[in-house]
Amino acid sequence: MSEVRDVEPGRRPAGFTQEVLDWVPWVEPIALADADEAQRPLLEGQRGESPYFRLLARNPEVLAERSANDKDIFYSREGLTRAERELAATVTSRHNGCEYCASVHSRFTSQLSKRAEDVQRLLDEGTGVRLDARWDAIIDFTAALAAHPPRDASAELARLRALGFGDGDIHDLVLSTASFSWANRLMLSLGEPEVPASRPAFGKK
Repeated sequence: MSEVRDVEPGRRPAGFTQEVLDWVPWVEPIALADADEAQRPLLEGQRGESPYFRLLARNPEVLAERSANDKDIFYSREGLTRAERELAATVTSRHNGCEYCASVHSRFTSQLSKRAEDVQRLLDEGTGVRLDARWDAIIDFTAALAAHPPRDASAELARLRALGFGDGDIHDLVLSTASFSWANRLMLSLGEPEVPASRPAFGKK
């Protein structure tokens, strides 16, 4: 299974990994104890431990909209499976070079799909990796949408339809890709990933 190679704790990861990473902000997050009535509900549970969410909580209105958007995209019961939505987020993050987001969403993809080795190949080889017809079509469509500058995705869309993807499925892919094209840029501009001093190996409790 994937490991962060040749990097000491507290340093940048050596590449894309499914291991747990820390994220270090360049802007001071709020302290949980200082959260006001608007911020506190947005930082319940593990979010209160996350410097990323404590940083975004400086603008609670935007964080509230971001959280609702994320929930709608990834937890809707209609359309694509959750694993395929997470795959699109992983592909987008890999394409955009966001190691932290890729680590989080590749773990979700592996856990939900039970295809950890294929997911690691995607991280290692990039969006040109070939896995199977369905995943390849998702990867290619997502990469076309995430491209900057944008490129025509007509051929990739036709492949999805030929494989039986309906409007709802394609809509889910578009939303996942668009959301993470934004989220990657936000995370990349506000901080950087870091190898934690200690963490459980991926796939182990």
